[in-house]
Amino acid sequence: MRTVLSILFGTGLTVSTAWALGAILIRKLSLVFYRMEEVLFSFLIGSACLSAIVFALATVGLARTEVFLALAVPALGYALFLGAHRSRSSKFAPLPQVWKWIFTVAFSGFTVLYFLNAMAPESSPDGMAYHLGEVAKYYRAHGFVRVTTNFFANLSQGIELLFLYAFTFGKHSAAALVHFTFLVCVTFLILAYGRRIGRPAVGVAGALFFYASPVVGQDGSIAYIDVAVAAIVFGLFYLLQIWDEDKNSRLLVPIGMLAGFSVSAKYTAFLAVPYAIGFIGWKLWRAHKPVLRPVFATSLLMLVFIAPWLIKNWIWMDNPLSPFANRLFPNPYVHVSFEDACRRSMQLYDLKSRWEIPLQLTIKGDLLVGFFGPLFLLTPLALLALRHRPGRQLWLAAIVFALPYYANIGTRFLIPAAPFLCLALALAFANLAWLPMMLTLAHAISCIPIVQPSYTAAGSWRLERSSFRAAFRMEPEEEYLSRNVSQFNEARLIEGLVPPGERVFAFDPTADSYLSHEILVRYQAAFNEVLGDIMWTPLFDGFQPTRLLTFHFPRREFRKVRVVQTAQAKDVSWGITELRVLEGGRELPRAPQWRLKAHPNPWDVQMAFDNSLATRWRSWQTAEPGMFVEVDFGNVQAVDTVTVQTSDEGYQTAVALEGMDTNSKWTTLAKNAQETVVRPTVNPRRAATAELKMRGIRYVMVEKDDPRSDDFQLHAELWGMKLIGEAGPGRLYHIE
Repeated sequence: MRTVLSILFGTGLTVSTAWALGAILIRKLSLVFYRMEEVLFSFLIGSACLSAIVFALATVGLARTEVFLALAVPALGYALFLGAHRSRSSKFAPLPQVWKWIFTVAFSGFTVLYFLNAMAPESSPDGMAYHLGEVAKYYRAHGFVRVTTNFFANLSQGIELLFLYAFTFGKHSAAALVHFTFLVCVTFLILAYGRRIGRPAVGVAGALFFYASPVVGQDGSIAYIDVAVAAIVFGLFYLLQIWDEDKNSRLLVPIGMLAGFSVSAKYTAFLAVPYAIGFIGWKLWRAHKPVLRPVFATSLLMLVFIAPWLIKNWIWMDNPLSPFANRLFPNPYVHVSFEDACRRSMQLYDLKSRWEIPLQLTIKGDLLVGFFGPLFLLTPLALLALRHRPGRQLWLAAIVFALPYYANIGTRFLIPAAPFLCLALALAFANLAWLPMMLTLAHAISCIPIVQPSYTAAGSWRLERSSFRAAFRMEPEEEYLSRNVSQFNEARLIEGLVPPGERVFAFDPTADSYLSHEILVRYQAAFNEVLGDIMWTPLFDGFQPTRLLTFHFPRREFRKVRVVQTAQAKDVSWGITELRVLEGGRELPRAPQWRLKAHPNPWDVQMAFDNSLATRWRSWQTAEPGMFVEVDFGNVQAVDTVTVQTSDEGYQTAVALEGMDTNSKWTTLAKNAQETVVRPTVNPRRAATAELKMRGIRYVMVEKDDPRSDDFQLHAELWGMKLIGEAGPGRLYHIE
């Protein structure tokens, strides 16, 4: 019972503090809304305020229980003093009786389901991994910690900071319930918008179209952030529509705040900024009113919520837009190849054709991770809403906030655009009283968990059931997670066997939020990818340095020599395992005055000169002409041979040799190299683990479905590793 109370307290304190901050601001600005709108906007605007305050506290290491309590008490007290709990705003006209009952029954049923799922121990893949994994780190450190080994830590985390506030008191489930609160908020905002435009039936239908959708209910009842983003951008749209009625300049304050909060919540919501600025500018210009000052003031307010995240990444990651734009802001923490690979995989997933997307989004949901329900097969008919002015506004917003979907076609990445589409679909049939009602009931029934298996694909991401016993901790949390989540068992294994402070390399994510150890997942950072490259070198022929390229030329004196890439590869990066410089058959010793340089990826160039066949310098982006690795001798040096040991790289690369003479002039010494095949003379497995030990990594987690995972089990002795524990598919090895 104590756990349940702490969860509810953490949620309640976070939500009420956010509401209080928003209510205070609304009172101070003398903004007038309908009563329902006032409550909902207070929560959204206050969430932006609370997130910004937590950012400031986390920056100075004051993200502590007592500080959060000290923030909540005066905020709530002052809101009550202002009478925010006794709104004097007018109410909407009552809903038609039949629509009131439809909404009450459907909303109540799904709410019970979602609430229980949010209360249950957090077991969602991203929720227990990075959404709350980073939150748990901040909780232990009482503020931000610099994380360069997980790109997720450098995304904007405006919603996660609200999770941190709740997590401090109620841990994982409190964070999930905060997200569920955003789901309830946006649902009532959709309802309220329909009532504001004089279409209450449209509001009810649109709200239930959204609320009952399986992907929305699943996402909104776990510690994800997509539904929260939908609430923020829909709230922004709603405020802009209200502002358009009388151009009240005071409304530009919450508009600017929510536009900025959209970006701080999720990078893909960045279009909220040009949407809001464009809307305001266009409407003022049409009304022959001053444009520059209102637009400039609103933009500055947006920047208040966006800039801290950009500055944080600039200072810690050398890239304000990390983990993206790494070509524009080169840095040693995220590889360009990761960004490129991520973009390619997110644009197609496992689809054979983009023509599969409509059915995946609506009824199948197995390949795109979630579905909205068969109702949304009718989405093209929502174009009929263009007959109405609100319909045109809804479609404009839907298009704007759906644009980032091209970058990631997973179903949940359409959630921010869904409220607009739901209202547009309901508005399209508004003149046929019986049809919206039939569609609403049919949609609600089709989205009941026991009905979904009759049409959706096996393995689709959906809420299958909610456990009352797990939600109210009648079944112990650890027992529930151990039974249902293999990553949790791996996390417990690591916690039990790995000494405090030791880092663990893994090929796949685990339950970071249930761990105190740092897990270095292979693809989540440049450093991790180098570790993965080292571990895969003994396993895959294409990674092994079996090509020896030799450049012979007449003996000459040079200040610098460099190996230059001359080919445009299709899909591989360029790498050099070892580069050696010789004179008279003797390798020149690598002197302290040598200066090594590489383009791109100058940070790893030393790995081409470390006498290790387990490591290699790599460009970490597709090989192209002009890339090079260079040796500056620091003085004049006689040279007649340069050798390059490398892997096959699909034979898509080709190199030439250039030298700088005593007159500082570059000349091409050889356009082609003599190639021979060589084989490693050392145990490549032991060499790989020795490199990990040199980098401070002594523990490796391997899952049974990882590439060549059997090799670690069959040849543990050759690796110099010992299996120390197993949990589900995971095997934990210690490098001896």
